Amino acid sequence: MNTPHVTIIGAGLGGLTLARVLHLHGIPATVYEAEPAPTARTQGGMLDIHDYNGQLAIEAAGLMDEFRGIVLHGRQAMRILASDGTVLLDKPDDGTGGRPEVQRGDLRRILLDSLPGDTVQWGRKAVGTRSLGDGHHEVTFADGGTITTSLLVGADGAWSRVRPLLSDATPEYTGMSYVETYLFDVDTRHPAAARAVGSGSMAAPATGGKGIQAHREKGETIHTYVVLREPLEWFAAIDFADGAAAAARIAQEFDGWAPELTALITDGDVAPLLRPIFTLPLGHKWERVPGVTLLGDAAHLLTPNGEGANSAMYDGAELGKAIAAHPGDIETALTQYEEAMFPRSVEFGSIGAELHDLDGDDAAAGLIKLFTENGD
Repeated sequence: MNTPHVTIIGAGLGGLTLARVLHLHGIPATVYEAEPAPTARTQGGMLDIHDYNGQLAIEAAGLMDEFRGIVLHGRQAMRILASDGTVLLDKPDDGTGGRPEVQRGDLRRILLDSLPGDTVQWGRKAVGTRSLGDGHHEVTFADGGTITTSLLVGADGAWSRVRPLLSDATPEYTGMSYVETYLFDVDTRHPAAARAVGSGSMAAPATGGKGIQAHREKGETIHTYVVLREPLEWFAAIDFADGAAAAARIAQEFDGWAPELTALITDGDVAPLLRPIFTLPLGHKWERVPGVTLLGDAAHLLTPNGEGANSAMYDGAELGKAIAAHPGDIETALTQYEEAMFPRSVEFGSIGAELHDLDGDDAAAGLIKLFTENGD
């Protein structure tokens, strides 16, 4: 009995890892992606790929050599600053860490390049799904087209169109949002901010659950995440279409901070981008439904803790291996995958959870403890 053609909704890192592992095992798959082309938008910022999940997924995909080629050396350095710019921790990248940093876009590219050219169908936005019975499902796309499949995988993120086949859970706002900014040519145009961030990552937590985090990305780019705990209505009152005014309003929340830190907000070279943070309940699970499953954010949307992309890739690799191990018994494969994935998602989702409850000096002390006690 042959494995059915696998339908994957979403060409993020998890869906592409699944497609790659299936390809290595000779199992056909098609990935349907809403974006019109692989270069349609910037693919996010830096990712630290962990040796206990993300790197294992890359190994399963047979792409370790390609992965090593995109690692940004020196970016595992970490600094923690007080609001006045005082350096509380300066941990260099000594080359022994287990979390090498890469650009998300580069990682996605090596996954795409490893697949046959017709694997991903671009510009196919899934807008609905329904059960046809007997383990078969129909997917409807924004262009009016439909497909029918006997093996459907939702790798379509927070607002998954596949999830309703399995669960009535919907993401809820955490009360926390990120405002992202970018500074370019930082060593020449923004030297004070560049010195504050250092050669890798920087965090400056403060009272009220707010803070400024920044990563030095490829070249001379600094990508900043301003963390604010405010209701959605608070952000709705800010006109993000007016980049300068929005940046000035966000910077007001950091009045009195060191100018090299507030410059990460006010001197941004692009308009600030609002990213509200939503999550699914920790431990989200469902009863087995024939012919369909989820991975990554579609299954277990986490509060940002560095595990999201790693966990999604690991899900994709583990699901691909389970399907390959049970080619004539898909329900056994999906059951095996889900029984391991549910507790694993709780474990990964709980990493660093205690830090979200810390405030001000406690948050800084908690971060310092994390980075000094953790060998990575």
